[in-house]
Amino acid sequence: MFIYNKKFDEQYEYQGQDLGAVCGKDRTVFKLWAPFAESVELCLYGFSAQSGPASGAGQAAGSEQGGESGDLSVEEGTFAAEEVHSMQKGERGVWQLELTGYLHGVYYDYRVRNKTKVVQSADPYARACGCNGRPSMVVDLRQTDPQGFLQEKAPERKAETIIYELHVKDFSYDPDSGIPKELRGKYKAFTLPGKAGEAGSGATCLTHLKQLGVTHVHLLPVFDFGWLDEAGDEGQFNWGYDPVNFNVPEGSFATDAADGAVRIRECKEMIQALHGAGIRVVMDVVYNHLYERDSWFERIVPGYYCRRWENGEFSDGSACGNDMAVGRAMVDNYIVDSVLYWAREYHIDGFRFDLMGLLTTELMNRIRRELDGEYGPGEKLLYGEPWRAADSPMEEGTRAALKENAVYLQDSVAFFSDDTRDIIKGDVFIVKEPGFVNGGRGLEKRLLHAVTGWRDNRAGFRPNSCSQIINYISAHDNYTLWDKLLITMEAGTDIRQEDYLEPKPEILGANKLAALIYFTCQGHLFFQAGEEFGRTKFGDDNSYRSAPEINMLRWKQAERFRELVEYYKGLISLRQKLPGLCDKSRDAWKRIQDQTVHREGVVSFRADNRIGAECGREESGDSLWDELLICYNASGEGFVIELSEAEWEILADDTGADCRKSVAGKAEVKGCSGMILGRKRKNFHHF
Repeated sequence: MFIYNKKFDEQYEYQGQDLGAVCGKDRTVFKLWAPFAESVELCLYGFSAQSGPASGAGQAAGSEQGGESGDLSVEEGTFAAEEVHSMQKGERGVWQLELTGYLHGVYYDYRVRNKTKVVQSADPYARACGCNGRPSMVVDLRQTDPQGFLQEKAPERKAETIIYELHVKDFSYDPDSGIPKELRGKYKAFTLPGKAGEAGSGATCLTHLKQLGVTHVHLLPVFDFGWLDEAGDEGQFNWGYDPVNFNVPEGSFATDAADGAVRIRECKEMIQALHGAGIRVVMDVVYNHLYERDSWFERIVPGYYCRRWENGEFSDGSACGNDMAVGRAMVDNYIVDSVLYWAREYHIDGFRFDLMGLLTTELMNRIRRELDGEYGPGEKLLYGEPWRAADSPMEEGTRAALKENAVYLQDSVAFFSDDTRDIIKGDVFIVKEPGFVNGGRGLEKRLLHAVTGWRDNRAGFRPNSCSQIINYISAHDNYTLWDKLLITMEAGTDIRQEDYLEPKPEILGANKLAALIYFTCQGHLFFQAGEEFGRTKFGDDNSYRSAPEINMLRWKQAERFRELVEYYKGLISLRQKLPGLCDKSRDAWKRIQDQTVHREGVVSFRADNRIGAECGREESGDSLWDELLICYNASGEGFVIELSEAEWEILADDTGADCRKSVAGKAEVKGCSGMILGRKRKNFHHF
């Protein structure tokens, strides 16, 4: 059994960025890092392997399962190699072979002998592959570029980041999406407008996104993942947190999963279309574990890429059977190179790290430095989950990228605020536990800490700045916001399936208040696709493999919940005009003043709203409103706010957001609603 130590990395770390198959017009160079190998053979399959077996990573034909020992024979299975070439071992454990000719579209994998065991494996560094992830494919990436792709650029950054979390299949699977049947659930659905609607109503898919006004679409994993059969029926579904080939797009979202170039081209077309709509693209990445223990990594360098306890057992901090050994040189190099590859080749604008608590602060800061150095400070968004499912053995001298280690992360490495989420709507793991908006008690003071992105929270968790905070109240995990509100607010009743689809006034009010709260907290903003029209999964709190009919966006709901859609559109538009809330500097929290608990369920605060360089803008001067006065009223009775003699406008209340209603003397905040007021420009004392 391999036992890792740092001396191994000193001897074998390879810092080149040319591992994999690098395809040129007249030659292809194959390189594989396999320091334990006694021999490596390259197996070529021509184009015949395009219809290869529908198998998962650990069940691919030609692999030898089992323990440390085995005979030296390897069955070819359904893969019949047309050519086999011996590779030469070079420095630092890198095996290399150069073949002449233009090999774009040729499929390949490796036969690796480690001591007495011979394994067949796809290339962990592959950039293209066949159906279900194997075999790997040589690809001339310029042949996969849509017209104009090399010249296209990300849309200009806006004052505020507003992220919309979306699954490729969810987006267009609904027959009411307006997308042709053959493209529903596919990358190419993003290249079509969907339904345009009339007077802003009835819009679907890309048209809906443009009208909504979000700045970023966060795509659940679009790298090649396991479990489902890419050649199988369209009724399969998986969130995608089962990584097989990190640098290859998923094939089930492509119109042809067998041709390795198609998935690449169509993934790029999707990104290009989103950019053309003025929306940046965030990629959900899962570098914390592998789909199966019998991965390409473990076959080629057994014992190196996955963490193990002292007794040799795999650690399972991911609750997925294994953890990547982040903190080791070649693991960290792989992840950094992979992130940079997606940014360069696919024009990805940001990365969301699944179970970031299994990674290290050192790695996250390194990724931040690399992206900033190439694209400019903060140009690429970085955030993740600052938790893990269980303990995992960290390498000596590293720190886990957990919430409690936020101080060791750069300010522009952000993480989800589960504290803010649970205060607003209730604990995600205790379904009937309410939050502030749906009947919870004693949450007022903590809610006011959330307003500053927890920067004024001196007694507990406190980030470096609100730039580290992702404010949200729903994501793909756990109950949708609508389902959580319905279950808690109608506790004790028999909830029928049709009840989840009904825009009930009391729940609409709680939803609006919840949205207004997190849209007026300092930090970045994030919400699950469909939250703006009461998305339901009919009480399914873990739909990672549920039917697509459970997971899909129901576009008729967008019309039924038009009032809520318009409210979200208003909040998104208004937020871009409020520099007092958009400010991400370390002192931004000082803008929040006069935080007051008026009574149970009623709080208010003021915010200095003047523009300044600290807001991320070069110019300084005045905004439309010098000062904001914001009130949250979760009680069942109205609350009257006394106003100064200055000119005030109601910018949002229970009836709408981004409105402009003059008010003088006082304003009433109705029960279970919120209000944003703006004081018109005047000389206002700045902190």
